[in-house]
Amino acid sequence: RIDPATACAYTNRGRVYAFQRDLDRAIKDYDEAIRIDPSFALAYNNRGDAWMSKSDTRRALADFDAAIKADPALAIAYGNRGYLYYRMHDYSHAIADYTRQIKLKPDALAYINRGNAFRDSDQLDRAVADFGEVIKLAPADARGWRNRGVIRMLKGANKDALADYDKALKYDPSDAYSWNNRGMAKRRLGDKKGAVADFRKALELQPN
Repeated sequence: RIDPATACAYTNRGRVYAFQRDLDRAIKDYDEAIRIDPSFALAYNNRGDAWMSKSDTRRALADFDAAIKADPALAIAYGNRGYLYYRMHDYSHAIADYTRQIKLKPDALAYINRGNAFRDSDQLDRAVADFGEVIKLAPADARGWRNRGVIRMLKGANKDALADYDKALKYDPSDAYSWNNRGMAKRRLGDKKGAVADFRKALELQPN
């Protein structure tokens, strides 16, 4: 007889091990959870995440597939498989999985990840749209502003990029990347003094 409570306990302990970066112990606990309950989608998903952290793409993909087969409504499994595809530079499959994740459970990170996949597959307008969704969902999350600023600079919209980096730095003033990129936007707009100040701040935050 399947004991869901026991399978859940192994999965929860596996998550603790994974958080501690003890991936081998985490995988053993997920193995046991799946042995107890072979239809436990979250255990497959979590084991897949552990395999992905160990750079075992084949096993990670098999586990994410199994998680989705066991529970087609498990949004996080689509997100994790999408990220695995993204790491493999398979942007079309990554975008498809992120799209499914967003339909099931829209959140800022899902839009950020899909936006990055759109960016890296040269679909810049779609990337801008996704980072705009991040800003709507989480306006105080600097990543939405910063990532949209990157795309706007790529498109040559330097004033708009500058405005985005102003916002990004309002919410995360410790981000050297945004200081550097705002400096680049200012330099393109002819504000050499402002650019130098931003570059100097970026170097203070991240000397190397």
